[in-house]
Amino acid sequence: MRITLPHVGESVTEAVIERWLKQVGDRVEKYEPLAEVVTDKVSMEMPSPVEGVLTDILVDVGQTIPMGAEIAEIATESDEAASIEDVAPQPAPSPAQPLDRIGTLVKDATNVGPTGSGGPITTGVESNEPAAEARYSPAVLRLAELHNVDLSFVSGTGHSGRVTRKDVQTYIDSTQTSAEPGPEPTGEDERVPLTAIRRMIAENMKRSVSEIPEAWSSMEVDMTNVMAARERAKDDFERKQSARLTPLAFALRAVVESLRANPIVNSTWADDAIIMKGHINLGVAIATERGLLVPVIPDSDLLSVAELAKSIDTLASKARANRLDIADVQGGTFTVNNTGALGSVTGKGIINHPQAAILNTESIVKRPVIIDDAIAIRSMMNICLTFDHRIMDGREAGAFLADVKRRLEDVDPAASF
Repeated sequence: MRITLPHVGESVTEAVIERWLKQVGDRVEKYEPLAEVVTDKVSMEMPSPVEGVLTDILVDVGQTIPMGAEIAEIATESDEAASIEDVAPQPAPSPAQPLDRIGTLVKDATNVGPTGSGGPITTGVESNEPAAEARYSPAVLRLAELHNVDLSFVSGTGHSGRVTRKDVQTYIDSTQTSAEPGPEPTGEDERVPLTAIRRMIAENMKRSVSEIPEAWSSMEVDMTNVMAARERAKDDFERKQSARLTPLAFALRAVVESLRANPIVNSTWADDAIIMKGHINLGVAIATERGLLVPVIPDSDLLSVAELAKSIDTLASKARANRLDIADVQGGTFTVNNTGALGSVTGKGIINHPQAAILNTESIVKRPVIIDDAIAIRSMMNICLTFDHRIMDGREAGAFLADVKRRLEDVDPAASF
C-alpha cells in the first residue's frame, strides 16, 4: 500500500521529512508514528493509517515534498496474501544497476503533525546469501559510505535480518564511543547542516521581511500591580489548576482586550483590501530545542487570565514534547513573542506572515522610576510592537500599545483567579 502525505489545510502546501521513525522491514502498528514531518506551521509525528511491514521509503530525510505526495509503502496482510506465491529472494543490485528510489518504506498517513529499498519485501523467504549483503537500502549504503563502515560487521535487526539505517547508526555510535579521544579543535570553521524546522523558519522569516514593509514602536509598562497580584495568588492557583500563573497570562489578557479596541491590529493585507479578522486567535511563540514554534489559542478574547494561563501551560508542554497537532497551530491572527522568558530586556520581533503585527514582551526588571517627583522602585517591562506599515501607521500602533500598557498597569493587586 502506498502511503501519501495528507493534506492538512489550504495554507499548508508542502512539508519536509525530518526523521523516519521506522526503517524498511520494521513492523508497524496502526496509528504508530512513522515519521517526523515539518511544515511551516508545526513539527509533529505522522501516524500510520494501517498495520503491516514497512517495505519501502520513497522520500529521503530533508527532502521537501508537496502535500499528497507518496512517501512510503507498507505491506499489509491482504497484500501478502495476494502476492505470497510470487515472493522470491532478490539479488543484490550491481554497481551498473542504479537504484531508482531513496529511503525506506512507510505506511499511508492520514494526518501530519508542526514538519530506499532495492527491491520488494522478501517475507518468509530464506536465502543462502548473508542477510546484510542483498538487502541494503540506499539510505543504509549512503550512511555507511559517509562513515566508512564495512556493512559486513553490522548486525541487522530489521525484517528477516535486514540491516536498517538505525543499525548502521548504532554501530557508528558504538565505535565512536569506544574510540580514543580525537584531537582538540583546530579553530577551523564547521559546517552545520540545517534541520528541517530551521530551514522552514528561515524561509518564513525571509518571506516576512521581503514582503512586509515593517515599522516598530516601543513603550515601557509598570508591572508592579501584576507582580503583586501574581505573587499573592500563584501558589493557590497552581495547586487548584495544575498550571503556573505567569505574567504572560496577564499580558495576553491585556493584548486581547486591546485588539478588540483596536481591530486594525488584528488584520491582514490582501493587496486590494485589508481583511479585518472576525476572531482573535493569539499565537504564542515558544522556544524549543527543535526551533521556534507558534501554537495558537483560539478565541483568546473569550478567556480569562486563569484560562489563558492554563492554555499557555498546555501548549508549551506539548510544544516542548513535540506533541502539537495541526489544529494547535492553525488560524493565528496576532502573535505575542515573550522574549523576556529568555532574559531579553528590549527587542523587536519579525512579523508572523501574513499577520499585521507582532508584540514582544520583555523581562520584568525592578528599577528606579520617577512617580510624582519622587523616586520609587517599580517592576518595569518593555513592550515592542512590530507592524505592517501598509496596514497601519504610528498613530494606530501607538494607540494599541497605550491600551496594552494601561490595562496592565490597572490590574487589581487583590484580584482573584
